[in-house]
Order: sequence, then C-alpha cells, then structure tokens
Amino acid sequence: MRERLDRGWRVIATGLSFAAFGLGGLLLRLAVFPLLNLCVRDREQRVRIARDVIRATFRFFVGLMRALGVLTLEVRGLERLRGGGRLILANHPTLIDVVLLMAVIEQGDCIVKSALGRNPFTSGPVRAAGFVLNDGGEGLLADCLRSVRTGSNLIIFPEGTRSVPGAPLKLERGAARVAVHGELDVTPVRIRCSPPTLAKGEKWWRVPATRPHFRVEVDETIAITPFIEGAAHPALAARHLNRHLTDHFSREHELASA
Repeated sequence: MRERLDRGWRVIATGLSFAAFGLGGLLLRLAVFPLLNLCVRDREQRVRIARDVIRATFRFFVGLMRALGVLTLEVRGLERLRGGGRLILANHPTLIDVVLLMAVIEQGDCIVKSALGRNPFTSGPVRAAGFVLNDGGEGLLADCLRSVRTGSNLIIFPEGTRSVPGAPLKLERGAARVAVHGELDVTPVRIRCSPPTLAKGEKWWRVPATRPHFRVEVDETIAITPFIEGAAHPALAARHLNRHLTDHFSREHELASA
C-alpha cells in the first residue's frame, strides 16, 4: 500500500512540476523578458542576464522536483565546467536533460528546435537568451562556433534526440564537425537515470516503481588536436571523433539499458 501511495503521489507531483514549468515559461515570456528588453539596451548584456534568469528558473524547477519527491540528483565533476567557451557534449536519456544541465552550467547555450522559438511557453526564454536555433540551414555550424568563441558554454546532444532504450547508440556527426572545424576540445557529460523514466516515447505519467535517481557526471576533457593531426582532412577527423564519442557514451547507454 505504501508503494502504491508513493507512486500515486509521484504521478501528481510530476504533473504539478510540469505545470509549474509551463507557467514559469509563460511568465518569463509575458513579464520578465519584455521588462528586460525595456531596461537593458545592450544586447550582449541582455543575453547574459536572460541566461542567468533561465539558470535560476531551472534550478528552482529542479529543486521543486526534488522537494516534491519526483527525483533525486547527484552531480559529479562540476568543477571541470568552470569558465566559459566550452563545447559540452552529453548523452540524452530523458526529457529533462537540458534542464538539468542548464541549471548547473553558467552562461549555458544550447541548440534548440526552431519550433520552440514560436511556442508561446518557450519562445520568450529561447529568444531572450539568444540560444542557437536549429533551422536546418547552413549557418548552424557558424552559429555554434560563434557561441563558443564569444564565451558561452554550448551544450549539444550528439544523438540529436533522446536515446531509444535497448537500441544501439547512434550519434549524428554534427557535434564532431563543430569540434573539428572550431578546433575545440570536448567536455563530455554522461547522464544516467535509474530506474529509467521520461525516455523517448514514454508518457510523463508512467512513473517508475521507485523514485528515479539522476546522476550527471562531467568527464575529463577530450583534446581535439590528436584527431585533427591524425586525419588527412576535416571530414575524416570528424568521423574518428564521432566514433570515439560513440564508444564513450555507449558504455553509459548500455548500463542504462541493462
């Protein structure tokens, strides 16, 4: 009976959390960011403040989920993310991965779908923070490099979408191309959720039998120089790096699927 009550509460608490997230996004769009646009004329300063606001909002959201008993969270190696101008590549097992990362990373930037820039709940934060929009155009690579070179910590999920539990991990080569063309070292971040929840194709109300524990682990930086020097051309270097990243993240994926 206690387990059933606990599970029932976590369904309610998860719904409350997502409702709070949606309302918070709408409040930011309708009140906070319009006021920021009026008060701060300098675009770069406005973007920095907007990202600080979003980080604080995401930290509150994560804290709310922890307080309500929706999840527990452990972060390791966060000191490796100090400073700006980093390319951060992470695996993507759950719906809230970007929220977890943006909550702990200062001046975080990320690639978001263009549709989020039109969504009434997300368009305010997305546009105010100057996030990189994935519109499928040729300028995406340049936008990513500009983000890192201007001091942002750019988060990319090389899978392009959430992992499919039980299926082999497959990374798109775009993240590796950004690293190679920009000659950027890579900071890998592994996210594990046990027991699994909020996976691709899974409804939010199908909570696991026990409270999920999220572990975010920042690994040692991967130097890009050996991949560039060991390849005849950039495309080959990106292919080698992508293979290395696939091996790196596959170990975490296999553990999560076991």
